[in-house]
Amino acid sequence: MTEISKPLFIVPVLSSADIQRDREWYEKYTGFQFIFGDSGYAGFKRDNIEFHLQFHHGTEDDPVTAGVMKIFVEDIIPYFDEFVKRETISEDKLRMNTPWGTHEFGFYDLNKNAIFFVQDA
Repeated sequence: MTEISKPLFIVPVLSSADIQRDREWYEKYTGFQFIFGDSGYAGFKRDNIEFHLQFHHGTEDDPVTAGVMKIFVEDIIPYFDEFVKRETISEDKLRMNTPWGTHEFGFYDLNKNAIFFVQDA
């Protein structure tokens, strides 16, 4: 029997209608830093979290489709405080003790991709 290699990590790829515009937005409002790319595809990183944006024309054949990214953290409060200070979210966005056992907050980027920060309750 052949041994299967263990996965190393996963990198979500979200849609973008404008990589340069989104690069500026992500750096200002989320603290993710641009690590590589061009006008068609770009990578962003913060701590050990990485995601990519891929340009789409917004046509029927190449739609900009919204995705969802959930980032699980040990302590949500420092992230929440930072994102309130960045004016990415308002103070009423933190949901504590959800019915599914989490503390979380979320927001949408300029392409309507949903980004959530989540802590197990």
